[in-house]
Amino acid sequence: MDDKLKQTKEAYQLLFDADDGIIVLDDLENRFHINTTTFSSDPHDTAFREGQRSVVLFIKNMLINDEYFQRLIEEHSNE
Repeated sequence: MDDKLKQTKEAYQLLFDADDGIIVLDDLENRFHINTTTFSSDPHDTAFREGQRSVVLFIKNMLINDEYFQRLIEEHSNE
């Protein structure tokens, strides 16, 4: 991972690990269809909702600890 991406991920993690960040992320998940369907009979509405959802998924992806998942992959590959 290059330094700029690593620095950006650390900034996301610092922001969303704070109490206010947790509240905001929870609100974004509820507001933008993380746990509900994005389907609508109007395909434009569905596309719009998927766009909203993808932003929240991007944020959550930035919060993933890469080292933790790398250890899990290594542990399971040794079994």
